[in-house]
Amino acid sequence: MTTEAANTASLLGNAREALESFHDVHVDDDGALTFRHGDVPCAVQAMQLAEGLTVLSLTCVVAWDLPDEPGLAVSAAERAGQGLFGTLGVVHTERGLDVTLRYAFPADGLAVTALGTLLMLVVSTASQLRVELLGKAAEQSTTDGSPN
Repeated sequence: MTTEAANTASLLGNAREALESFHDVHVDDDGALTFRHGDVPCAVQAMQLAEGLTVLSLTCVVAWDLPDEPGLAVSAAERAGQGLFGTLGVVHTERGLDVTLRYAFPADGLAVTALGTLLMLVVSTASQLRVELLGKAAEQSTTDGSPN
């Protein structure tokens, strides 16, 4: 019988192997994996939700400190509805909007190659979304007269 710690460690090991084909991966003290896809920082964690159900959770920080303009929030919400891989989060802070993309999925039994493909679909979406949001933020700042 395997333990929860062994299950999550094994899954994180597979995720690390899959990601190292594309990125430099750092293993944090708590076992989480961190890496950057272009300008998007990402983290992968594993957790056992129930016996036989171990999931990987991928979080990508798409953008931060964007202007808190209604148009950007609407654009992010529209984009979130188009996504197949992940849930988009928009948080209003004192410094503006922060946007994350999160995706959790059962990963037991996935081959390393398949796992790499799935992870790269999510992080590629996050990077594409970052480019789109930064472009819209730049457009808004030029149309409202504020500096870039």
